[in-house]
Amino acid sequence: MFWAVQGMAAELSTGVLIMQEIRRSKQSVSMLVVQNKANFSKKATGSIRFQCEAEDSIKKAIAQAIKTKQGVTFWLNSQGFDASNDCVSSFDFQWSIKVKNT
Repeated sequence: MFWAVQGMAAELSTGVLIMQEIRRSKQSVSMLVVQNKANFSKKATGSIRFQCEAEDSIKKAIAQAIKTKQGVTFWLNSQGFDASNDCVSSFDFQWSIKVKNT
């Protein structure tokens, strides 16, 4: 599977968690990927499932951005697993978030 397809799925698995927490905060918050890294450990074939488990760090980052009204950057990791549950890739995304001026 081409690396760009894996990258998009991995980014989505981190970004959707940020969007959910922004919605819960009821604040207007912008978000942007500012840097990323990837590692590929096995050829990705078939259906690949991407998983990010960082809800606590996301909540803390959004709370900090709301409290300080400053931009906050933080890293999230997403791993891709094949049908055998073998990790085929790992992506790190550095996100920047900031409360929008209203």
